[in-house]
Amino acid sequence: GEPRKFDPKFRGPIHNRHCTDIICCVIFIVVILGYIALGVVAWVHGDPRKVIYPTDSYGQFCGQKDTLNENKTILFYFNILKCASPVVLINLQCPTTQLCVSKCPDRFATYIDVQASYRYRPDQWNYFRQFCKPGFNNPRKSVAQVLRDEDCPSMIIPSRPFLKRCFPDFSTKNGVLTVANQTTFKDGRGKTRNVTDLREAANGINNVLDARSVGMKIFEDYAISWYWILIGLFIAMMLSLVFLVLLRFTAGVLFWIFIFGVIGIIGYGIWHCYWEYDHLKGIPGSDLTVYDIGFQTDFKVYLQLRQTWLAFMIILCGVEVIIILMLIFLRNRIRIAIALLKEGSRAIGYIMSTLFYPIVTFLLIAICISYWAVTAVFLATSGEPVYKIMANQTLCKYANLTCDPETFNTTNVTKLCPGAQCTFAFYGGESLYHKYIFIFQLANAFVFLWLVNFAIALGQCTLAGAFASYYWAYRKPADIPLWPLFSSFGRAIRYHTGSLAFGALILAIVQLIRVILEYLDHKLKGTQNSFTRFLLCCLKCCFWCLEKFLKFINRNAYIMIAIYGKNFCTSAKEAFFLLMRNVVRVAVLDKVTDFLLFLGKVLVAGGVGVLAFFFFTQRIPVFAQEMPMLNYYWVPLLTVIIGSYLVAHGFFSVYAMCVDTLFLCFCEDLERNDGSTAKPYFMSASLHRILGKKKLSAKKA
Repeated sequence: GEPRKFDPKFRGPIHNRHCTDIICCVIFIVVILGYIALGVVAWVHGDPRKVIYPTDSYGQFCGQKDTLNENKTILFYFNILKCASPVVLINLQCPTTQLCVSKCPDRFATYIDVQASYRYRPDQWNYFRQFCKPGFNNPRKSVAQVLRDEDCPSMIIPSRPFLKRCFPDFSTKNGVLTVANQTTFKDGRGKTRNVTDLREAANGINNVLDARSVGMKIFEDYAISWYWILIGLFIAMMLSLVFLVLLRFTAGVLFWIFIFGVIGIIGYGIWHCYWEYDHLKGIPGSDLTVYDIGFQTDFKVYLQLRQTWLAFMIILCGVEVIIILMLIFLRNRIRIAIALLKEGSRAIGYIMSTLFYPIVTFLLIAICISYWAVTAVFLATSGEPVYKIMANQTLCKYANLTCDPETFNTTNVTKLCPGAQCTFAFYGGESLYHKYIFIFQLANAFVFLWLVNFAIALGQCTLAGAFASYYWAYRKPADIPLWPLFSSFGRAIRYHTGSLAFGALILAIVQLIRVILEYLDHKLKGTQNSFTRFLLCCLKCCFWCLEKFLKFINRNAYIMIAIYGKNFCTSAKEAFFLLMRNVVRVAVLDKVTDFLLFLGKVLVAGGVGVLAFFFFTQRIPVFAQEMPMLNYYWVPLLTVIIGSYLVAHGFFSVYAMCVDTLFLCFCEDLERNDGSTAKPYFMSASLHRILGKKKLSAKKA
């Protein structure tokens, strides 16, 4: 391309600013105000209790204070067998009467048997009656009428509460599904049914029940060990800081320690595989192949085969050879990366406040997530109770029509369809607001993505501005401006909100499309149309690549905005062409830097993880008494490892931004200046030396 026109008086990223992308800034502010308004409307209409408490057939919450249901916290289905019907999928509601009860039934009983014996066994009648409609106490009413009017359930089954609803108490005995050790039961209408019918009605409940008990145990573990987890995360923070400080002095040494450590670990792995391979020699059955054994759920079976260890050994040897070859061919490029890391460490040393900037981004994103989640819950629960006619007779023409429980008994529906009832169906509504709830949810998700991307963009631009002011200081550190981070944050907010919002908007649109594609893919999982699935897969792949590319472009555009203060499109274009002119350097430096920082994250997470493992499994004698008794020691362990990785990621993301900024500034420096007295280089002497430039300005010679 043609040579770019440079401002000869350019002295870093501070002077001559003006507001950029003003239209986008105005739209962004209007959208935020609209988002607040949406939150207020959702808050007025919504009621999260609809999610927490189940609702009975009369539209009342179970367990709601100051009502008849205050002590009745569990929902009971009169005939759970009806929950297996396809109507459930259409109306999201079981077509049977639902009642709030204080506890679930604990025995099998049918209304026919209980009514027949109520005179000489009143205790059974009194027990059964608590699962009938409130106030019903008329054992003389004919069974047919009771069942038609749904005054009482035709049967009760031993149940236990799950998600505040009574579900059959399943257990498996010798591989056969049972309820209270029985495989059959009477359905109260003269038939004997199999327990598997119940299983279909409460489909998947067994797995969910297991998940619930595991969930409770995990919650208990967190409650016991939360402060030990916090101590682990604090250690991770200290380790990350120490690592970054060390990087300033010993980036090269640390890198080679990492590399030889990895080579050594893989070497030990190869030796161990060979030892296991040799050790299994002559043991009966060890010479069988994986093909002979076939697929086994118990992985230990494979570890008793020589072939498995041989395969491991070959894979590890391949990895080892690849790493050694890469080291041989990339040794000079690695030297460049180490020089940039040292320069980055020096920059962070002068502007230490940057290390804690990720906390600001984290808080902004946490606010966005909280607001989005609360708004989503309030939107989802902002419907009015909708009542529908439920008829026992299949031919009733009024079935599933909406009704009003206040006036239902005065209509002629009960005459035409004996036993029909007006029962609560779901939360919804016919008003304009209720019709557009789905659109509001989409808007909620979109603005959430936009705000999160804006928070990240603001962080990147702020850090880039701070590090650019370090690079473009001619005498370091004397020329670095006062409070570089705060000045940079102020500039980004005051002049470039529009540009940052524009970049975030493009990314948010792509991310929303990806979310919609994931949703469609999830919905179409059951369909066998392979072409549709293939098309979706291609689209998902394309948009994933597009998002990655946009993130890369945006990141460098924000650096250019921080340096020059131009609008988003100009900055993105200039950054892209600048990187294209230095494409080999970009590839090597980025990848080597990312690799080093990734190793640092693994070191921090791994170090804290090993410490946590020894602590939580009571292997450290000093702390053995302190250690709380846990159901699953892996719960706090995994939390500490993932948390440590995220803490390290927060610190190292600042570092990566620093290296990227310095690299772009360095490329600009090379294109702007030639090292003469009139156009001296701004880069430090060490960086200059590494990149092999012969002439250095008189000042630094």
